[in-house]
Parts: sequence; structure tokens; C-alpha cells
Amino acid sequence: MTKRLFTSLFLAAAVQAGSAQAQSPKIVGLSPQPEPYATESVINHPRTIGWPEGRTPVAPRGYEVVKFAGGLEYPRQALLLPNGDVIVAEARTKPKLDADPEVQRGQALSKTTGFSANRLTLLRDANRDGVAEQRFVLREGLNQPFGIQYGNGKLYVANTDGVVVFPYQPGQTRITAQPRQLVSLPAGGYNNHWTRNLLLSPDNRTLYVSVGSASNVGEYGMEEEKRRAAILAVDVATGRERLYASGLRNPVGMAWAPTTGVLWTAVNERDEIGDDIAPDYLVGVREGGFYGWPYSYFGKQDPRHVNERRDLLATTLMPDVAVGAHAAALGLAFGKGADAQIAYVARHGSWNRSSFSGYDVLAVPFAAGRPATEPRPFLTGFVADAKKGDVYGRPASVQTREDGAIFVVDDAGDTIWLVRRTV
Repeated sequence: MTKRLFTSLFLAAAVQAGSAQAQSPKIVGLSPQPEPYATESVINHPRTIGWPEGRTPVAPRGYEVVKFAGGLEYPRQALLLPNGDVIVAEARTKPKLDADPEVQRGQALSKTTGFSANRLTLLRDANRDGVAEQRFVLREGLNQPFGIQYGNGKLYVANTDGVVVFPYQPGQTRITAQPRQLVSLPAGGYNNHWTRNLLLSPDNRTLYVSVGSASNVGEYGMEEEKRRAAILAVDVATGRERLYASGLRNPVGMAWAPTTGVLWTAVNERDEIGDDIAPDYLVGVREGGFYGWPYSYFGKQDPRHVNERRDLLATTLMPDVAVGAHAAALGLAFGKGADAQIAYVARHGSWNRSSFSGYDVLAVPFAAGRPATEPRPFLTGFVADAKKGDVYGRPASVQTREDGAIFVVDDAGDTIWLVRRTV
């Protein structure tokens, strides 16, 4: 894509977005400078109302949005298989009966908690028209599945309490084999931190597993955070594990940068110190790196951990680009082909901010292996009425196809959207 066309597309997106929230330039971009406690902490869950017939999210000029599949049961992650089939994990947060009633009510309205399908569904677009006309229940009886990867004739599935492996070949519409557990994981976690995402190394020998924190800012003690707030690297042949990177509060989206081979992740930051603290971010992960949680964020000490772990503070690595406070950046994928220098970020949306943040997909232009400019809106229109707090759906993850098409998994909308070029 030429620079001129890229710029025109995203200027068009900004105009079409009708953005539901005003994001301070201090909390989005390359050099955020937010201050803690500038505002009070709030609980502000959206109310999910679903998509009216004929309405879709809004893409930039030159793209169209097609409903690839609807009527799903809270889809979270999708896997694009070599034969064109799509596997989707359907799972939901379990209600916490001892949670604050206001929190319970908000989570119920937003559809984040409730019945969990705990299954994998296979979607097939046999005639390649952009709509999956066939669907199959691939596997049931899982435990809050999220991440999915395929390699070496095996399907890797991340339950909340461990990664399991099934023998699998593309084209199969049902898995009946018993799973083999590759590695156990600490289950559950603060808010929605039960998700475990997966990313296979290019040689299919190492499986990277993201595990979110058990708490907001370590309030249960750091013993509870062992093997958490981290990315683990697991040898697929032996199950041996090493800590790849830590201090990442909730690293959900993971993807390989196509030009550099660096593992990038999207990280959800901490709550309860104001509207603009702390910005979620993208970072190119260094093996062995520590990224601050819970002691610091973007190079600043968390006021709840003043003068703690100065040894770690001295070695803390900085994020690469902020993508908004409380925006819940859950999904990450790099474009293919001409769009390989664009990272797409699915922002699920805020609950700890007085005005909405997120509920969209951003595009982050890259150059020389790093974010080059500020993140820009790519797919918008998920917010129905910001004043009422109504949303149609919430983007949870994003995947890209070799032909440049972009799949956006909308969990609260029970839909997978296909975004493709028309020019």
C-alpha cells in the first residue's frame, strides 16, 4: 500500500468513525504522560444490545464489512486453517457470586459473564463468498478455551487451567480423540484474566502461552503471581517450560512481526487509579524482559507500590506504543502482503473509565520494525449510544488472511466480521 493511499484510508476512517469517546492524546501514542488519581475510579460497564438487521461495523473507504458468521455463543479467538476453514473458541467468564452487586449487574448487561459454551466450532465458507454457510461442533466439554494454534498435525487449545493437544488434520469437522495435556496453568484470575492465548513459533517447536495476572496490582501477594502476568515458552515435544517475559499484567494478543520475526503482544494495564491510568500498550517482547507490573507503568512508579523492588525498576523495559487507558486491547495481528507494516489491535472496551474507551479496531503503522505513527481507527461503529451506554458488540480478537482480509471476532455481538478490500 502506498503511503498516500494508507493515509487517505485512515483519514476516511476517522471521519466515518463517529467516535464514541474522546481519548486524550496523552494516553494514546508513542509518548503517553498520564497522571494517577486525576479522576476517581468508576465502574462503567456497557449494555450490549446486539446488532440490528443490516447494520455492521464501519470500515474505511475502500473496504467492505461482511458478516462471516453470526449466532455464535460468545466467540473469543479464531484460527484460520490452511484449507480456509475457521475454528473459533466460544467461552465466557464465570459469574463470581461474591462480587460487588454493581459489578455483577454491569457484567450481566455487558454479556461478559454467564453461560459458557466451552467448545470449539468450525466454520466453513465452501464457495468462498465471505459467508460461512456451514458450521460444525468440533469439540465440546472444554474448560473456558481461548487460544488455538495448529501445527505438525496437532491442534493446541488453551483451557484456563492448561494447554491440551489433539491430533488434527484440516478438513476434520469433529474431534473425538482424547486430549493430551501439554502443560498445566494457574486457573482463573482478576476480572477477565482467565484467558490463555497461544502462539506457535515459526518452526512449530515452541508454543508461547500468555497468562494474565491473578490480581489488579498484586494485592494478594506476589506468591499468587507465579507463572502469571507473563508469557511462557513451552517446548511442544517435552512440555518443558521457561519464563519468556514477565511484568506483563494481562498479555492477551500475540503475533509475529512479519519483517523482523519479533513476538509482539497487546497488554491490558491496571485499574482503579483514574480514567487515564494506565494506558494499555503494544510491545515487541524481549526474551527475559521485565515490563513493570505491578510496580510501574510506562516508566512511572505505581503509587500503590512506592519504593518497592527498586532492583526490578532499574531493569524495567518500556512499552512501544500506548493504545488507550482501560480500552482492553485483547487482539493483535499483523497484516499480510502489502499490509505487513500494519498491526491491527482489537480493543474490547472499557469498564473502569467514566467515558467509553475502545470498542473498535485500531491500525498501528510500522516502519523498520517499530510503530511509526500514532494508532488510527480502522473498524468502528460498535457503540450504539455512548450517552446511554449501549453497544452493539465488542471486538475481542483479530486475524488476517493471506489475501489481506481481516477477521474480527466480536464476542458480545456473537459474530465474526470479515473486512476486505473493494479497491
